[in-house]
Amino acid sequence: MTILHIDSSITGEASVSRTITRAIVERLSASQPETTIVHRDLVAQPLDHLTLAAMADTAVLEEFFAAETIVIGAPMYNFSLPSQLKAWLDRIFVAGRTFHYTPEGPKGLAGGRRVIVVLSRGGFYGPDTPAANLEHVESYLRGAFGFIGIEPEFLLAEGINIGPDERLTAIAQAINDVERLAA
Repeated sequence: MTILHIDSSITGEASVSRTITRAIVERLSASQPETTIVHRDLVAQPLDHLTLAAMADTAVLEEFFAAETIVIGAPMYNFSLPSQLKAWLDRIFVAGRTFHYTPEGPKGLAGGRRVIVVLSRGGFYGPDTPAANLEHVESYLRGAFGFIGIEPEFLLAEGINIGPDERLTAIAQAINDVERLAA
């Protein structure tokens, strides 16, 4: 099995999403000793924003296609995903490769892969919260991956900037959820 591990948090070792993606990758690879792990740190090695010239480089897309499981750290910054992650996604959502248009509408071509997304949020943005209409990470990623034929799984750590206790609780709950995802 090949796992593609994507990190996009700018906070380095203090990152909640990095802590949790690392735990997921460790747990998944422990159950399969022949696992190959490809780690792409989009902050340490950023991709250029999308240009026509960048579209010609298919290395990121081929790396995506080579993986059976993709684990993505997606922190919420200013109500959306990091621009580093968006630059990576722009290399993945390619007409004719991961989706195509038909008279009945778009058809995803990238199914058969498992995508696990770790969402980290400083506040609370769930459906029953006052800030629910500002949540644009999970909704975007659910729609975008669905467009290419993948139903992503989400693991959430939120309220991490409310205070130190809330941060520790959110991380502990997410780490406990890693076992559910690994099953």
